[in-house]
Amino acid sequence: MNRTLRRLINGTTIVVDSVLIALAFLLAYLLRYQLQWLREVDPAYYTTFISYLPMAGLQGGLTLLSFALSGVYRFRRGATLIDEIYGVINGAFTGFVVTVFFIFFWRPLVYSRLFFLYATVLIVLFLIVARLMRRGALRALRTRGIGVDRVLIVGSGESGLTVMRNLMAQPELGYEVVGFVDDDPERGSTNIGRFQALGNTANLPALLRSQQVDQVIITLPWQQRRQILAITSQCSRAGVRPRIVPDMFQMSLSTVKMQSVAGIPMLTPSDSQLSPWARFFKRGMDVLGSALGLLLLSPLLAIIALAIRLDSPGPVIFSQPRVGRHGKLFQVFKFRTMVKDADQIKEQLRHLNEAQGPMFKIRDDPRITRVGRFLRRTSLDELPQFWNSLLGDMSLVGPRPALPEEVADYADWHRQRLATAPGITGLWQISGRSDLTFEEMVLLDIYYIENWSPLLDLSILLRTVPQFIAGSGAY
Repeated sequence: MNRTLRRLINGTTIVVDSVLIALAFLLAYLLRYQLQWLREVDPAYYTTFISYLPMAGLQGGLTLLSFALSGVYRFRRGATLIDEIYGVINGAFTGFVVTVFFIFFWRPLVYSRLFFLYATVLIVLFLIVARLMRRGALRALRTRGIGVDRVLIVGSGESGLTVMRNLMAQPELGYEVVGFVDDDPERGSTNIGRFQALGNTANLPALLRSQQVDQVIITLPWQQRRQILAITSQCSRAGVRPRIVPDMFQMSLSTVKMQSVAGIPMLTPSDSQLSPWARFFKRGMDVLGSALGLLLLSPLLAIIALAIRLDSPGPVIFSQPRVGRHGKLFQVFKFRTMVKDADQIKEQLRHLNEAQGPMFKIRDDPRITRVGRFLRRTSLDELPQFWNSLLGDMSLVGPRPALPEEVADYADWHRQRLATAPGITGLWQISGRSDLTFEEMVLLDIYYIENWSPLLDLSILLRTVPQFIAGSGAY
């Protein structure tokens, strides 16, 4: 995002905040003196709104000043909604406390403190709503490629992969990865999903110009500190912002926790797998959600079964071995969408495979039945997997369940996705489904494992419904 657009966003935010603060004071006056909430106004102390303007201006100015000093108006990509809400609440109540303190020593019997309390609460509510709307607008613009920063990644080791999967899983941050460079001859010439391999670091000066790069993210190990300094100098000369990812002995950044022991800061590598508490909570949600799903959808399941039976010969339910948590095999259940002997015909169609990596996908697979095509487009064929989730072989949300022959061709870093149970839906499902390459699915799965939370599961489940309705990327 260029500086002009960043200044425009910050300036617009300040103007909107000022207008909303003024509106909050006006509404607070109506609540206090017209509606007389909580406490009636003694006629002897009735005060016009004009007389409140100096104190309202003081509190509004102090609130805006507090926002500025605490960095609320500093453009921070990736700041969470909780961070923004905290900044709003902190600034609003700082202005309130200072104003009431000033009034107490100046003219304590003239102004209603309840008026200022009303105004402060309304300021917080109005500004939180404004922040929500701004985040939604920025998300919509960035997903359309407006206001994004073009990023070049230096290094495709573990740290580089961590950066790739984080940026891929959060497109709302507004980063477009143009590619990566790596001095390893093999890695520097092999694409990773949508991320293009652009050669080695010697190509960096030319790439900064030709690719119109805004930022360079350096993920090299600290042993190469001289090269890191040289790259940052190249970026500075080209007017490109360099960012350095600390690579602590090649540990995955998402699995390192900062702890303090007797006042001494220490980095502790943690297991990338879900904690026992997280697995217990997740399992409880799986059992509850799967049981409700099977119960509520039982009429639909019966209709689908009847349609499959009438459309083509063969069983209604199709089972297939898949690889679960820690490589354990299990049978996944789906509604049959292909002809009866689809697996035997698969080898004859191997030359039509459109997927990269160990997966097998054909957009117009001739083995798919008429009903099966509809079921795949709407993902209704996956509803029997609620039973897999109830049994514990799968989860409502998780990595894509892999075939054994796919896992046999995994690289070492691919196997990280086997650290948890596969899911009926997941980040791969709401981010493109079959339109994603294999490497992109793996990056999203590993991001999910490393960043799991109940809120992340809830977000994926809510975003899955419109994805199923739209049917994008499903075939």
